[in-house]
Amino acid sequence: MKRWVFVLPIAGFAVLAFFLFKSLWSPTPGFIPSALINKPAPQVVLPALDAQAIGWSTHDLARGKVVLVNVFSSTCVPCRLEAPVLNALAKQPGITVFGFVWKDKPADARAFLDELGNPFTRIGYDGDGRAGMEWGVYGWPETYVVDGKGVIRLKVVGELTQDIIQNQIMPAIKAAEAS
Repeated sequence: MKRWVFVLPIAGFAVLAFFLFKSLWSPTPGFIPSALINKPAPQVVLPALDAQAIGWSTHDLARGKVVLVNVFSSTCVPCRLEAPVLNALAKQPGITVFGFVWKDKPADARAFLDELGNPFTRIGYDGDGRAGMEWGVYGWPETYVVDGKGVIRLKVVGELTQDIIQNQIMPAIKAAEAS
């Protein structure tokens, strides 16, 4: 009976170590699967953020050109961190980026863009979050690659980094252009 007192903590540790070790091969916490991959973008119409912007709709995503849709908010710290990467990406030839302001105040979103730069060709506003629900938005930032037929080909949840651009976004854009 006394041996169980010594074996029980070792067995408990072994079980805990097994599950921790197994989690190393699980998908990364930032990976959130999307039911919209390889499906048409949800039918939404986003009004313009303000008088300086042009809004967009699902129809604008199906005009034969690949579009990146970036969901952001002025209150989002990772959005601030990804701004230089997104600005540089938008300057590359053939890259079109639409903004999707989700659950933010228009004046705050405009101040954010004035401060950090505006990489967006069009900026749609979703103040109440309903369009975001249609798109399956979990939070900010999120970036979608939409092919020229309006089909979502990739969803990236979280801050865009140079590594993500090179290893996920650019290959998805090339594949979307070929489809």
